[in-house]
Amino acid sequence: MKGRDMSKNTVKVGIIGSTGYAGAEIARLLLGHRDVEIKWLVSRSFCGQNYEDIFRNLFEVIEKECTDISLSDMAGDVDVIFTATPQGYLQGELKADVLDKCRIIDMSADYRIKDVKIYEKWYGIEHHSPELLKESVYGLTEVNRDKIKDARLLANPGCFTTCSILTAYPLMKEHMIEKDSLVINALSGVSGAGRGAKVANLFCEVNESAKAYGVTTHRHTPEIEEQLGYAYGENVVLQFTPHLIPMHRGILATETARMAGKYTYEEIKAVYDRYYKDERFIRVLKKDMCPETRFVEGSNYTDVNFKIDERTGNIIMMGALDNLEKGAASQAVQNFNVMFGFDEAEGIDMIPMVP
Repeated sequence: MKGRDMSKNTVKVGIIGSTGYAGAEIARLLLGHRDVEIKWLVSRSFCGQNYEDIFRNLFEVIEKECTDISLSDMAGDVDVIFTATPQGYLQGELKADVLDKCRIIDMSADYRIKDVKIYEKWYGIEHHSPELLKESVYGLTEVNRDKIKDARLLANPGCFTTCSILTAYPLMKEHMIEKDSLVINALSGVSGAGRGAKVANLFCEVNESAKAYGVTTHRHTPEIEEQLGYAYGENVVLQFTPHLIPMHRGILATETARMAGKYTYEEIKAVYDRYYKDERFIRVLKKDMCPETRFVEGSNYTDVNFKIDERTGNIIMMGALDNLEKGAASQAVQNFNVMFGFDEAEGIDMIPMVP
C-alpha cells in the first residue's frame, strides 16, 4: 500500500472474495486502519488483474494484483483471513488445521446457524464441516463481545439479521414482548444482492419500483429466530419479510410485536438505554424520531427507536443501518478489532454521509 510503513506488530490480512462489494469495503476500511497489512487479495474472477483497475476509488492507494491462492496456502502467511464468499465456499474448504495457523472472519452463513439440519434445509446445500460449528462465534459485537475476543472462527452476521436482532434484542431479552408475536418487515438497498450480474438487479428492473421477495422462505429467518431465541431463553418463531427498494445502501427494519404487559414509553426507553447507552455504534433516538437509512449511510451506526400503539397493545420497533457497513464490512472490522485488541472503533469511526 502506497506510503504505508509496517511495524513489527502489524496484523497480516488476507481477503478471499475481495472483488465483491463486501470484500472491497473490507479492503477500503483496513487501508485506514493502523497496524494492518493486506497481504493477499483473492479473486478467481479477476485473478491477475490490478486491484486499482477494478476499484478506481483505490487508484494509487492499493497497488496489488488479485490472486487465486488457496485458503490453506494463505493460512500460514497471515494472522487473519476475511472470507467474503458465497454460502458453501468456506464450509467446503475449511479444516481444523487452518484454524491452528490463523483466524477466520467469515461473511457468509456457513457457521452462523448452529443446527446443521436447519442450515441445510434453508440453504439447500450440504454442510461439509459441521464439526467446526461448535467453536464458531456469532459476530454480533454488542451481544457476544466477550466470546469474540478469543474466537478462531467468527461468523459475521449479515445486514437483515444485524438490524432485525439489534432492534428487538433488549425487549426480547427482558421478556417484554410476546416471543412468537414478532413480525419483521425489512427494506434493503440493491447492493445487498451482491456485485454479480443479475437481470433482476438491472437499473431498469429496480428503479421506480419496490417488491417483497423470499416471502415465508428467506434464509435469514432461522438465523434471526436462533439469535433472538438465545436472548429470550426459549425457541422463537417469527415472521420475516424482506423488500428490495431502489437505493444503493441501507436496511430499514420495522418490527411489530404484542407487548407482554402494559408498559409506558419511559419504561421501554429505560430498557433500550440500559442495553445500549455504552455501545458506541448503537444510537437510541429521541421520542417520536424514526430511524432513516440516510442518517446511517457510510457508517457503522445502527439507529433504533420504538413507538407504543395503545390502541392495539402492540409495540413497533424500528432500526436502520448501512448494509455494506454495520451489515457487513465495518462490523467485520469491528469484530477484527475486538479479536486483536485494537480500539473497537479503529478504522470504522466514520460519521454518516449526508446527502
